[in-house]
Amino acid sequence: MDAVQQQLQSLTWSDAAYLAPEWILVAFTIVLAVLDLFLPRRSLIGWLTLGGLALSLGFAVWRLTDLIDKTQSDANGQAVSHVIRLMGDSYRIDVFSSLMKILFLVATMLIVLMSLGTVRRADIADKGEFYYLLLPAVVGAMIMASSGDMITLYIGLELLSITTYVLVGIRKQDVKSAEAAFKYVVTGGISSALILFGMSYLYGITGATNLGAIAQGIQQHAADYPALLYVSLFFILAGLGIKIAAAPFHYWAPDVYQGAPTPVTAFLAVVSKGAAFAVIIRIVYNVAFFASSPDKPIADDVFLALLVMAAAAMLVGSTMALRQYNVKRLFALSGVANAGYLLVPVGLSLKGMHASNIGEFLFYLAAYLLMTIGILAVFSVTSKSVGHEEINGFAGLYYRAPWTAVAVVVFVLSLSGLPVTGGFFGKLFILLGAAQSKLYWIIAVMVVSSVISYYFYFGLIRQMFMRATVEAEVRVPVTTGIVIWLCAGATFVLGIVPGPVLDFVNDHFSIVSDLFIR
Repeated sequence: MDAVQQQLQSLTWSDAAYLAPEWILVAFTIVLAVLDLFLPRRSLIGWLTLGGLALSLGFAVWRLTDLIDKTQSDANGQAVSHVIRLMGDSYRIDVFSSLMKILFLVATMLIVLMSLGTVRRADIADKGEFYYLLLPAVVGAMIMASSGDMITLYIGLELLSITTYVLVGIRKQDVKSAEAAFKYVVTGGISSALILFGMSYLYGITGATNLGAIAQGIQQHAADYPALLYVSLFFILAGLGIKIAAAPFHYWAPDVYQGAPTPVTAFLAVVSKGAAFAVIIRIVYNVAFFASSPDKPIADDVFLALLVMAAAAMLVGSTMALRQYNVKRLFALSGVANAGYLLVPVGLSLKGMHASNIGEFLFYLAAYLLMTIGILAVFSVTSKSVGHEEINGFAGLYYRAPWTAVAVVVFVLSLSGLPVTGGFFGKLFILLGAAQSKLYWIIAVMVVSSVISYYFYFGLIRQMFMRATVEAEVRVPVTTGIVIWLCAGATFVLGIVPGPVLDFVNDHFSIVSDLFIR
């Protein structure tokens, strides 16, 4: 307790200025909660939420540029990025966390804009809390990305979890929404318990909560407590496996995605999943990376477990999606497979002198963000037009809304990993990284999973172009149309010029200064 108080006391006013993106969202949450009592039109809350997110994004981008300007080179000419350490290094502002925060904020802005497009028809439109509850959820994700301490990390995790529990069940009159919220609370509670249990073992072994101090303690005691380290790390991975919906911890996802409002589904698929991945990367590279002794290769076993989980997620997600006809359940299982793709660069570690795995992870996460939010935005308007959420709601979409159908083709090509889209290069970079590390079996799993996914992804194209036209008119609101074409355009650009994005991350990201807490 004294250590926690010491860390909190070390936060000065000048240090607090570094947390401007988080403070802005907290302030907007409080102000909007009060304004919601007086504003006659709840849609204004949505626009103000969008403004708060944009302001926070501006500060996050400014902080990233400041970090890049202060990047230096070591004696070997390698970039060593600048890191801002707050509260005894329990909160870190570095290139990795800044890039993750920017992705979270951009994703949430697109989700809010998408929801504003159906504000007059959606059953969540009259609930101002839907909009401003997204803000503390994003703050939780941002805290998770910047955490260098298990206490800070758990606070961010619970802030994100509790707010998303409410968002999933915000349609109180909908039985499916209530059921989804109940299942999400139960599985989320189990996940948090597993993570906390694993953390308690790490604290017991090292007597520290800071990830850097834990890494030092593990280097000294790994040979003494190998069994406890295995238990700790695998419990943490199991808990976080639930958060990212990776097989075999994914069974909650289809029901929760189906019962949640579509914008909340998009938030869970992108922001919540991305925040859990940030935690996995922090813990794996600070704890598991050093948890080895001459006779106990714990680090190798942890990275192998990550790759096995990735392979299971890709195969299980792809095969289970073959028999899905509900679009939300289909994309829940697609998210399981994509969680597997995102796990591969994390599990590669630094094998074979392959050091660009974080760049590959961030590139594919950005591509996944765009194609997932984009196609769910299209789904939000098609499901409103036909009155159901089945895949045949896309029937004849090319004849009802031809340009929207073209955007869907872009998203489907990206999800399938075909040229010329961001998803193609995202998977290609991961495959090349695995080949460089000589892990050919995971390459085979990726290829098989991608081939299987062609069947249900191209089922959407078959519905749009080869099925009888549904008479229902498709009206694409302006704001939803903006989201669709921003995502489609950015997906296409990533497929045309992927190099600058990946080079930017690799040039400014330093695994030693950004991930290793010393």
